[in-house]
Order: sequence, then structure tokens, then C-alpha cells
Amino acid sequence: MEAVNFIYLDISMIESLIRHHNIISIIGNIITVNVSQSKGKQETSTCFGDLAQVEDSNGTQSLAQVIKITGNKVSLQLFSGAQGISTHASVRFLGRSMRVTYSNNILGRIFNSTGDPMDGGSTLEQDAKVSIESASVNPMKRVLASKMIRTNVPMIDLFNTLVESQKIPIFSISGEPYNQFLARIGIQADADIVVFAGLGLIFDDFYFFRTQFEQAGVFARTVMFCNLASDPIVERLLVPDMALTVAERFAVEEGKRVLVLMTDMTSYADAMKEVGISMEHVPSNRGYMGDLYSQLAKRYEKACDYNGAGSVTILSVTTMPGGDVTHPVPDNTGYITEGQFYLHDGMLDPFGSLSRLKQHVIGKVTREDHAQIMNTMIRFYSGANEAEQKQAMAFELSLYDQKLLQFGRLFRERFMDINISLALEEALDLCWQTLAECFEQSELLMKQALIDKYFPVTDRKENA
Repeated sequence: MEAVNFIYLDISMIESLIRHHNIISIIGNIITVNVSQSKGKQETSTCFGDLAQVEDSNGTQSLAQVIKITGNKVSLQLFSGAQGISTHASVRFLGRSMRVTYSNNILGRIFNSTGDPMDGGSTLEQDAKVSIESASVNPMKRVLASKMIRTNVPMIDLFNTLVESQKIPIFSISGEPYNQFLARIGIQADADIVVFAGLGLIFDDFYFFRTQFEQAGVFARTVMFCNLASDPIVERLLVPDMALTVAERFAVEEGKRVLVLMTDMTSYADAMKEVGISMEHVPSNRGYMGDLYSQLAKRYEKACDYNGAGSVTILSVTTMPGGDVTHPVPDNTGYITEGQFYLHDGMLDPFGSLSRLKQHVIGKVTREDHAQIMNTMIRFYSGANEAEQKQAMAFELSLYDQKLLQFGRLFRERFMDINISLALEEALDLCWQTLAECFEQSELLMKQALIDKYFPVTDRKENA
């Protein structure tokens, strides 16, 4: 087992701490030690979430975190795994929680799941360290969401607008290109800083995100925290907290508009389940612990638009095992977040997707025809689906049904494909063009003032 970099701890301080030798049990990556009093050493009170240094008899050192305290018995979770650790090991409590490096020097850097640089660059030992344990934002410091984050993805900007301070997941079926889609949003979004949290990534996905950010020229405003599939699973639980702590600092202290990307939250929940089973907790639905909701909410609630400062927006990926939206992870996530993007068949489903904050920006910071065109396009696409069902059942189709079928085909080609990139104004103009190709003005059922202003009458006549 390799020695772990202990987040730049003071060695003399560690040596003065009490060394506890009475290890009761080692189960999985969880060790339990009986805390006793010793003389001549500095006493450090032990709190939930604090760090500890575990040193085996052969000198191997590992970092651990307090996850349970019962009387004199303290349970610790070893980040690097308990393999090779014996009951002859010693434990010293450090009296503080996990810390992460925070400064402008972390931009363009990649960190592993214990907060150490993994890109071969400098160690940043002299930079400030901040605790990843922090309270939720004071509600009095929150302001109502009122600013749009442009992504140049028509199905988001036009139909389910992403708003600053929003927390929203991408619900995806396994096998969909959700990581490619997430990377594209991180590249195209008009955020000041992008903080990426990779949870259980295979190396190919890690390499993909890194190269995509570098090739697009946005790596200088990006910070990456990555837990790979080959890393200890317990370290995965630290990554969201480190990413969100850094994002919060940039928003509050630097006034930055920060976009946090996290993938995959189902993998994060699976790590919590494994730790809960090791601690012999009573499982709830499908083996997940009963605190799944509160653990997810604790992270998602970091999304905030700060009064007089910047903002933190969270966009995550939540895969649905077996395509089951009632699975505990997407089901609990849906109660916490402000909508979702539903990805399947390489497209964002307009009926399964929802942004509950879009009404705060549509028509207020976007063009006047945004709300009307959005509703009209979805209404016609719904009609197109019904016309396709009639066609599949060999019903006779009317002329209006034929128009709907043409519209449905154009709508999928021009808007629903996640690879399409259009600015919002271009997407709105394309919507009017699509309507003009398929319908008469009288069939739109929209405000006449908007039709007179935006409906491409000249193009319509030329096509006729």
C-alpha cells in the first residue's frame, strides 16, 4: 500500500497527538478503535467527519475519516482501503475535517479524490486550504434566480432554459452519450468557471473530458476533481464536497458565475450504499441507506445565487439502471432538483424534460417571442406524435395530419439532436422558419403582433 499525502499536515503536530492502539475490528474499509486516554500527549477531541492518521506496524500510513462515534468506540473509513492494515496499527486523530486547496492557481489543474494534484504539476503546498465541511447558505443571502446560462443547445436554451443557481440533473439511460453531452455543455456554457467532478470514471472517460476541455481552449477556466473506477470507492464520497467547496469559494470571494458538472451521481450513491453495508446499517429501498435523500440534498443545495456576489449552478448526470425512473437515485433526485433533462436515443425528450425556473428568464431576459414560440412548437410536436400513431395504425390522415408529420420530422432533425449547436436567437428564427414551412398563419394560434413581426412571409410565398 502506498503512503498517502496527508494534505500537507504539520508533522510535529502529528507527533504530539495521542496514538491509539486498541483496534477492535477491521470490516471492509472500516476500522473501529477503542479510544483510551494517554498521558504526556496532546489531547484532540474527536468529531464526526474529522480526519485521522492510521499507521501500520511496518510504517505504512493511510488517511481515514471518522464516520461513527459510539461511546469510546470510533469507526474510521480508510480512503486507501484497509488491505494490509492489521490490528497492530495505531490511530492518531487530527482534530479537523478534510481540506482542499483553494486559490486561482487551481484553475487548469486536475486533482484526485483526496485533493492531491494528479496532472504532474506543482503540489500547491503553499496555497490556502479550506475545509470541505460547511453549512448551507443563509437563505437571507440567496437571491431569486433571474439570469440565464446560455449553452447553445436548442432543447435547453429554447425549451428548458438553464438558469443561474439552478440544480438540475440529466436523467439518462445507460449507453447514452451523456458524458459527451455534459462535456459539450461545459465547453459552450457562458460561465466564468467550470468545476468538474468525476465519480467512478473509467480512464477513457477521464481522458475524454480532459482532452475535450483542452482542445476547446476552456481548460484555463476549468478545475477537475476525478475519482477513477480504479480508485478506492470510499474516496468517491469526497469528490462532490471538494468540487462544491471550491465552487462556493469562487462564487462568494471572487464573484464568479460557476457551473459545476458532476457525473455520475448514481455511482456516488452506490458508494454510499457500500459504506452503509460495511457499517451494518439497515438498508432501505433496493439496498440504499435511509439517508439517501438528505445526503443528495446536502450537495445539491449548494446551488445558489449569492446576494452581492456570484452564483453556483449544478448540472449533474444521473443514470437510471434499467431505464427505471422510479429507481431510488433518480426518484429522490427528482424531489430535490428544479427539473431534469431526460436523455434517450441521442435526444433530449421535450416531454420528459423540465426546467422549473425557466419562467424567471423567458421573455424577461430573452426575446419577446420566446414563450409563445416555445409553447407553440411543443403543441405541434405533441400533435405530430399523435399523427404518427394514427399513421402506424393505418388510419386515414387528413391534410392537417400530413402537415404535423412534416413538422415532427423537421423538429427532430433541427432541434432534438443533442449534437446541434445554435444560439438562442438563431434557434428562435429557425422555429419561425419551420412553422412557415409547415403551417399557415391562421393555424398557429399565436399573438398576431408576434406573427406580424417574426413570421417569414416572404419565404413562405417563395416556397409556394
